Amino acid sequence: MSITNEKTNEFLPLILPPRGTGRTLSSRRTVALRGLVVLATVFASTFLWKVPYGIGPYHTHQEVNADICPQVSELIPKSNGALWKTLGDTYETDAFKMRAVDWLGGAVRIPTESYDQMGPVGTDPRWEKFGAFHDYLLKAFPLVHASLEVTKVNTYGLIYVWKGTSSSLKPLLLAAHQDVVPVEETTIDRWQYPPFSGHFDGERVWGRGSQDDKSGSAMENMLENKFQPTRTVVLASGFDEETSGLHGAQMLAPVLLEMFGENGYAMLVDEGSGYGEQFGRVIATPGISEKGYLDVMINVASPGGHSSLPPHHTSIGILADMLVNIERNPFEVHLERGSPTYKIAQCLVHTPDLPASLRRDIIRAEYNELALRRAEQELFKNPMFKNLVGTTQAIDLIHGGVKVNALPEQAWAVVNHRISTQSSVTATKGRDTELLISLASQFNLSYTAFGARITDADAPAFGTLTLSEAYTHGLEPAPVSPTGHDAVPYQLLSGTIRAAYNSHRGLSDDDSLIISPGIMSGNTDTRYYWKLTEHIFRYGHTDGASGGTIISGVHTINEAIKISNFVEMIRFFTTLILNVDESELP
Repeated sequence: MSITNEKTNEFLPLILPPRGTGRTLSSRRTVALRGLVVLATVFASTFLWKVPYGIGPYHTHQEVNADICPQVSELIPKSNGALWKTLGDTYETDAFKMRAVDWLGGAVRIPTESYDQMGPVGTDPRWEKFGAFHDYLLKAFPLVHASLEVTKVNTYGLIYVWKGTSSSLKPLLLAAHQDVVPVEETTIDRWQYPPFSGHFDGERVWGRGSQDDKSGSAMENMLENKFQPTRTVVLASGFDEETSGLHGAQMLAPVLLEMFGENGYAMLVDEGSGYGEQFGRVIATPGISEKGYLDVMINVASPGGHSSLPPHHTSIGILADMLVNIERNPFEVHLERGSPTYKIAQCLVHTPDLPASLRRDIIRAEYNELALRRAEQELFKNPMFKNLVGTTQAIDLIHGGVKVNALPEQAWAVVNHRISTQSSVTATKGRDTELLISLASQFNLSYTAFGARITDADAPAFGTLTLSEAYTHGLEPAPVSPTGHDAVPYQLLSGTIRAAYNSHRGLSDDDSLIISPGIMSGNTDTRYYWKLTEHIFRYGHTDGASGGTIISGVHTINEAIKISNFVEMIRFFTTLILNVDESELP
């Protein structure tokens, strides 16, 4: 008889002393106990791991795997329950839907595009369009502007403070941004409706910003119903999130810090992902972290001259060899226990259509290295998931040469990295530096990387190779927000997501969807808000319907949102504000 060591996947023989060897009663009891343990282990291995695959899709997973991606019940406001029901009934009316159409359509009709490398506010006239947007907000939401304290930062940054009756409670912080990505002129004729029309076709509102990020409003209707929060609610709205937030959120952050102090906010919810179907079940994925960011410029310089007398390799040729080498050597990627992406994988065990072998490996991965690697191999067949797990590289910019008959004296390219939550800016720089050492030697280049000399400065060289940060300093991966049983903000958010999803559909089923931790592959304004709270979530309750059947067009043509989803988002933020207001958060 043998059992398997789940950590090493090696078979361990069960050795029992032979009869007549003078075993004592104690030793016989010990052997008996060991035998029971073995039988229990075999039973668990034979039956418990196999139960989820042959029985019902939901209840078995919950019973057997309750500790893997634990779920919470819907969280419906209690003391604010009557108001929640009244507002919910209102949101279901056609009259409110048309009001929501007017709100969103009006916001879309004001182009608030932000561009890379804009000048300071007050000197670059392109910022002035945000003044018109503020005028629109004042007109569209009169009670918000009459009842809340409004602070403007760097002219166009907005902070709204809805004061609660208890100053001892940490406020809820909601974040958003007013700007949108520009519309490429050459693509306008490909839009089904003009990009800043705010057109409503009876089902969707069309236009730039309808999804990202003008699609949210809840406070006006709550004020109309005389709601007075116990806990303060703060809304922070930047105006250049699409261009890294240098003029907006970066300026808002110190003001928010001064208002309530470091870790002075109960929790923060910013724009982010939503919900969609995976493996036969709807999964909502609030982002608990963000990948880091680094742009690396690779610059090769070599002697110029007439192209009729070329060297063996020009700076462009050398750079090309280096870029090919980079693409041939992607970062090594592994799924690591405890990481946000590992938690995403764990939540898949609750889906009915997950392949049985993958479910088994994900369950065992917590203590079995081979199972973890098998799960990793299968999950990485989805390139999107693999990119979410590891540090990525994308060569996005390249330049070299000025004239066809002149040898290029310089050539450069920029590689964009999105850094794994398990890595760092330093590790990413180190890997890039190491990867090009042999080529620098091969082409006899003096090599400097991020300010450090890699080769001997006094040695004769054909040219130079320089690695540096392009445009901005690198950004470390965001801190990971707690999600355990005692992480009240995450549990509250999860229950709120389920309540909003269910109430919008008239459901009362805790099996309606799964809430899974997620991460953002890009970066939001929260990069500047890390000091405000350790409970930062990126979630917008958007409907990412399965099969690609919904038109969204975020950052591209035909951006649009279903008005039913927009109303559901309003319902979500209403439920969140009410739940946080009556919660036991400090």
